[in-house]
Amino acid sequence: MAEAKKAVKPSVKAKANAYWATGRRKKAIARVRLVPNGKGTITINKKDIDEYFDHETLKYIVRQPLELTENQTKFDIFVNVDGGGYTGQAGAIRLGIARALVLSEENLKPELKKAGFLTRDSRMKERKKYGLKKARKAPQFSKR
Repeated sequence: MAEAKKAVKPSVKAKANAYWATGRRKKAIARVRLVPNGKGTITINKKDIDEYFDHETLKYIVRQPLELTENQTKFDIFVNVDGGGYTGQAGAIRLGIARALVLSEENLKPELKKAGFLTRDSRMKERKKYGLKKARKAPQFSKR
């Protein structure tokens, strides 16, 4: 009789050696995965960082934790980011990368903390109030 073939499962080790972290800013949520022994590529929503972000400042914000800890070429970074605008997304990715770096090497925490990369920026958009045009902007007053 013919033997039944076993289904080949994906390697668990490939997932075990990656470091996962989440970063948030405004309405943006970034799920970051750091894969060691990489070439330093940063992939955001299946696009290269240069393709995803137009402005150099946003690319700089994302790379800040890597440059501070001198880990630009040690990891490949894969990011899924959702919500918010580009600035909020860049801030969320930076927080996620910093948190993942701390998971990879605990001794990086003091220098990342001192630079402020591990602090969640809790500022959110203020809600609109009844009778106003925006959160605080009132309609123009008319005397007559």
